[in-house]
Amino acid sequence: MKYGKQLRDEVERSIPEWRGAVISYKRLKIQLKSIDSGKRPRKRPRFSIENLLDSGRFDVGFTSLLNNELDKVNTFYIDKEEDYVIRLKELQNRESNLECSTEMLNLQKDILDFHKEMVLLLHYTFLNSTGFIKIVKKHNKRAGVSIQLSFMPRVLEQPFFSTDLLYNLMTECEAMLYRLFLDDEP
Repeated sequence: MKYGKQLRDEVERSIPEWRGAVISYKRLKIQLKSIDSGKRPRKRPRFSIENLLDSGRFDVGFTSLLNNELDKVNTFYIDKEEDYVIRLKELQNRESNLECSTEMLNLQKDILDFHKEMVLLLHYTFLNSTGFIKIVKKHNKRAGVSIQLSFMPRVLEQPFFSTDLLYNLMTECEAMLYRLFLDDEP
């Protein structure tokens, strides 16, 4: 199965409400097909400024779209992370103010739902990072010149690629669940 179809199916199956925030792999692939590098070399050309400049006039639209997609994914991820920090604080406040077992059950359910949503955000980062890697590889094959040298280090530095805060939030959620379920036992 082709990656674009696999990505579309995976998004529809697991995170359909985030459909618009996922990398537009199909649009990138269409833009990539519009790059005309002339006769493609059989061997990978040596890296030179001339090759880079020659390829620049052909793939400015692709690079621009790639940067827009990166910004879109980052903005969505950062918004979600900020939302999750706030939601975790609210759940912690509810945990400290528990009064009855009904509230505890509701809190346990809310924490589990919250944890599930964070796992989906991790899945979202995996899908997008894989999409960026694959489309950059396709570009390099098509254009015969590597943008990986400038683009991939930039991707690796993006917030959506660095999930440390998300893992910390998930760990805190798990600790809350452990405390709540432990307190529930005699």
